[in-house]
Amino acid sequence: MANMQGLVERLERAVSRLESLSAESHRPPGNCGEVNGVIAGVAPSVEAFDKLMDSMVAEFLKNSRILAGDVETHAEMVHSAFQAQRAFLLMASQYQQPHENDVAALLKPISEKIQEIQTFRERNRGSNMFNHLSAVSESIPALGWIAVSPKPGPYVKEMNDAATFYTNRVLKDYKHSDLRHVDWVKSYLNIWSELQAYIKEHHTTGLTWSKTVRLRHVTDDQKTYKNPSLRAQGGQTQSPTKSHTPSPTSPKSYPSQKHAPVLELEGKKWRVEYQEDRNDLVISETELKQVAYIFKCEKSTIQIKGKVNSIIIDNCKKLGLVFDNVVGIVEVINSQDIQIQVMGRVPTISINKTEGCHIYLSEDALDCEIVSAKSSEMNILIPQDGDYREFPIPEQFKTAWDGSKLITEPAEIMA
Repeated sequence: MANMQGLVERLERAVSRLESLSAESHRPPGNCGEVNGVIAGVAPSVEAFDKLMDSMVAEFLKNSRILAGDVETHAEMVHSAFQAQRAFLLMASQYQQPHENDVAALLKPISEKIQEIQTFRERNRGSNMFNHLSAVSESIPALGWIAVSPKPGPYVKEMNDAATFYTNRVLKDYKHSDLRHVDWVKSYLNIWSELQAYIKEHHTTGLTWSKTVRLRHVTDDQKTYKNPSLRAQGGQTQSPTKSHTPSPTSPKSYPSQKHAPVLELEGKKWRVEYQEDRNDLVISETELKQVAYIFKCEKSTIQIKGKVNSIIIDNCKKLGLVFDNVVGIVEVINSQDIQIQVMGRVPTISINKTEGCHIYLSEDALDCEIVSAKSSEMNILIPQDGDYREFPIPEQFKTAWDGSKLITEPAEIMA
């Protein structure tokens, strides 16, 4: 390649071509093939990745098409993301590692696919397959392992673990009624297990680049001149460093963008997004079928009057929520320092991957079930004698075999 920009353009063309091809687009192991007119031998690592796609990814696609609907649409996006990664791996097997500042530009096709998958889930929160979509959305950043060094394998496992909160829900809902969903869960989790095995064999300490061809680094001005999309972004793109281990979609990998605050009713969904330093947010005209989605709000308080179907708090910090009644569930996901006050009733509150969550229950809500996973500093406050008494939710458990089954109970904190 003459320069980095040419490589970026070639990678994007390779991804586009892969998306337009059927299963036969993956060449048989050991053969040489052509990608956009470039003849290249297939490295063993690429051959192994092809096997993963032809087996685990293909099985997942098959099971997703059986379920159809949103699940099938989402799965096609996952397939496209794996194709983008395959194109990247092929490129890496042919060229030496570029300058660190150029890595983010090369990751762009994969990053866009991941973002597309996560956006689809957010736009379909009313889907009856929402747990399926959430399992995929929570774990798809695992494809960012190529930016992780020196141990990408554990990072993939961490992302895979993030999916289990939702796959367990799918199993709970369908295990005894529709085995097609069980097969779907198994095939999806198998992808990440197989990817961990693939990384362990071929990329134990990080992505392997070719050692035979060196890419010539070009300046930002040159890249901006040749790439309109980079010009629109000001020609500056940050990249993951070796000491940082997020996926290509991590907010730390790219300059933060300022979003306009939102408080509006969209169909049956109240959207409360990007609110900061607001303590006067009130949703008063509610209906039973409506849901509230609170996203990336900080240092704010929101009051929801009346009765709604469900409330979701996602990626929020230092947020206060006061609500009257919820007939379904209140979910807190990926958040920090959340305070919730229940004025009426709510059957279930779910806390997932959250640091700091304090829930004030009313007298009518004492039968509420609290479900927590991968969270810390959680407290339930119960009304007693005109005041509240605080009860911590256990974060540590001990498990023992009683001769016939495993028994799990909260572990006592030793002084």
